[in-house]
Amino acid sequence: MSFKQNLAEAIAAEARLIILRELAEQTDGRLSSLSIRTVLDVRGISRDSDWIKTQLRKLQGLDAVDLTEAGSTLIAKITRTGRDHVEERAVLSGVARPAEAE
Repeated sequence: MSFKQNLAEAIAAEARLIILRELAEQTDGRLSSLSIRTVLDVRGISRDSDWIKTQLRKLQGLDAVDLTEAGSTLIAKITRTGRDHVEERAVLSGVARPAEAE
């Protein structure tokens, strides 16, 4: 794997952790893909909507979030598996570990 590919995967893994942490902080555990894009932008990960949706689908594949479509927007809701990763009770492949991200 090239340096560029390693960097891209590290950024994606960090973004997935940021998404899970932000969802865990919400009262109802939900955010729209539009809100998630803003959260990532603030943290220096500026990507387009398709990239964000790809990360959300990756998290869905790991059973870390449930997704609902509202037109062209995705609504993500954190699952118990996602919370377990954020709270360091489990490890999800492809998602940065909370302790290593600090």
